[in-house]
Amino acid sequence: MKKILIPEQGINVLFGTYDENIKYLESLFDVKVSVRGNGLMLDGGESDIAVVEKILLDFSALIDEGKVISSHELKQAFKQIADDRAFSLREYFSQLHYFNPTGKKVVTARSANQRRYIEAIATNDLVFGIGPAGTGKTYLAVAMAVQALWTKRVNRIVLCRPAVEAGEKLGFLPGDLQDKVDPYLRPLYDALFDLADYEKVSRLLEKRIIEIAPLAFMRGRTLADSFIILDEAQNTTTEQMKMFLTRLGFGSKAVITGDVTQIDLPSGRRSGLVEAQQVLARVPGISMVYFSEKDVVRHHLVQLIIKAYDESAKLKF
Repeated sequence: MKKILIPEQGINVLFGTYDENIKYLESLFDVKVSVRGNGLMLDGGESDIAVVEKILLDFSALIDEGKVISSHELKQAFKQIADDRAFSLREYFSQLHYFNPTGKKVVTARSANQRRYIEAIATNDLVFGIGPAGTGKTYLAVAMAVQALWTKRVNRIVLCRPAVEAGEKLGFLPGDLQDKVDPYLRPLYDALFDLADYEKVSRLLEKRIIEIAPLAFMRGRTLADSFIILDEAQNTTTEQMKMFLTRLGFGSKAVITGDVTQIDLPSGRRSGLVEAQQVLARVPGISMVYFSEKDVVRHHLVQLIIKAYDESAKLKF
């Protein structure tokens, strides 16, 4: 049994509506939390009690410091600590508003892997984010790119995707070449406009300070002082991946994202992303972050759908 004193003004936030926060904490750890007088009693496994005790002590200290904490933030923090016990509640709230590059929208890590991804991008010049759809790989990379541009750590942003046909032929799409490839690049535009003011992003696009283009347009270029993102990299060939990786110039940072379970390359062509995982695994200065269905931040059904497909794939082999 362990007793922890909690500031009176923090009790309602800690427990939440119908005690949902405490029940969620108990579901993540082998601990039972009960109220005794002016404190909380912890009962359960020794290692879990130690983690929950640290959570509650950090919570008490933050409340005493005047920190305003919502139930949603608290549950997000509980989940990340359960996934990575070396992480703390104080660290979570100190990093909570890390992304606010334009003032339009605050972006936060919603899982331990998202936090590792953010940290990897901040500390490495080349980062791979690999995992299923909906895990925030592209969105967080764009947020980091916008932040780097707004804080003048880079002079430009370059976002690109391979224009691989997935069931529809480019030739049948209406318009000129740009009109034909724009649908493939639309998710990158969506992320940009969601993060920053529409008019400002439009001006930066006109001035080519922000550039969105098919991967093929990168050939022959060297990009210095740039933040470069290659999205949907599972649809690159070996040659395209090598070409992209060798575009990196001085003062630049590159992030490569992809989902190796959704490769649309013609039969017999090996994915450049799959090969790069093996070839570059031990190269210093390169970080590879892997996401799973647990990191999905879309509709809760997306997580279940990904899990169902993964289990189905395992049964086939």
